[in-house]
Amino acid sequence: MSDIQQLNNFTTQVRRDILRMVHAVNSGHPGGSLGCAEFFTVLYQHLMNRKPGFDMDGIEEDVFFLSNGHISPVFYSVLARSGYFPVSELATFRKLNSRLQGHPTTHEGLPGVRMASGSLGQGLSVAIGAAQAKKLNNDNHLVYTLCGDGELQEGQNWEAIMYASAKKVDNLIATIDYNGQQIDGSTDDVLSLGNLKAKFEAFDWQVLEIKDGNNIEAVIAGMEEAKALTGKGKPICVLLHTVMGNGVDFMMHTHAWHGKAPNDEQLATGLAQNAETLGDY
Repeated sequence: MSDIQQLNNFTTQVRRDILRMVHAVNSGHPGGSLGCAEFFTVLYQHLMNRKPGFDMDGIEEDVFFLSNGHISPVFYSVLARSGYFPVSELATFRKLNSRLQGHPTTHEGLPGVRMASGSLGQGLSVAIGAAQAKKLNNDNHLVYTLCGDGELQEGQNWEAIMYASAKKVDNLIATIDYNGQQIDGSTDDVLSLGNLKAKFEAFDWQVLEIKDGNNIEAVIAGMEEAKALTGKGKPICVLLHTVMGNGVDFMMHTHAWHGKAPNDEQLATGLAQNAETLGDY
């Protein structure tokens, strides 16, 4: 089996996990989670330099911060299937006293989670701080973060974007989930982001685009290119074009499934479109 096929199989299983987790508690955010499945797979199964085990400091390894934390189902699934905690724990998603809350938290000590989220727009600031800490510690590893495109309507991001270029935080790769959707509709209708590439470039970031963010090979090529651009005096922005709800036909190209759980029939349809490859939890 080729490496690409293995990554695709991993992604398909992650999509099954997302659907089942959200369905089980009739709560959660499947749309963005499904759309980012390839990105998380590539990040944790191919790209990042990770140490065995987990510690909060992340010294001498690459670290990741999830800013748009409502897509926790995809994050939890990939963390579990990458060995951070038992896959069986996915069955506790959003349940009382679970470590797998709707937004990731740090107080429960869930391996793989270094930042709590909830109030959006703050992850980039945290990632910049971590990247500067690595420089101070003479740690040459990288910091990755993921933000939603709708999240860029939050003002703190633009302060952070300005700061990162001014301080030449060039060990940072900030990926934007560029699906054009948010909870109330399209980002263009709610509050247009305009030309994001031009805006980041105006703030003196190095910007690249992955046009098909739901294609494993395209994500690998784009993220490896981003990695090659680090250390050259500029922070890196990756505009990752994804389809919300990707992999489940009735969830695609609409904001309707941003934060809505499938019913029994819809779950069965979604699972039928994503074969069990690694074993359901």
